Amino acid sequence: MDTQAFMLAAAPAAVSDVEVGGEIVRVVLSLLGIIVLILAAGWLSRRLQHRSGASGRRIRCIETFSMGARERLLLLDADGKRLLLGMGPGGMRTLHVYDDRAAETDAAPQPPQASTAGFGELLARWKRGS
Repeated sequence: MDTQAFMLAAAPAAVSDVEVGGEIVRVVLSLLGIIVLILAAGWLSRRLQHRSGASGRRIRCIETFSMGARERLLLLDADGKRLLLGMGPGGMRTLHVYDDRAAETDAAPQPPQASTAGFGELLARWKRGS
């Protein structure tokens, strides 16, 4: 038998039948499974982060103030003490440590001061130009 004829006769037997439709369905289902796993991991991560809550934190940032492109002031509450920190390209420095009494008075917001002058008085002053 000729080798070329043998190769031609053996070639169709070596190639297996592949179902293209079945493979596409398998790939799409695998991708959907991976997407579901990613979404479940994100949901679980958010749930675990919220579980710790703010009550378990010992340090929290009360306020920040930007003083330039790379400089800022931070007001932190750490274990009941208020710290004023300066942060810049050279690092962080403690600028002031407030006493405990100041932290308690700042925690309770002050009600806005009501104006003693009525609307009529304000309008009259505005018309007079003073």
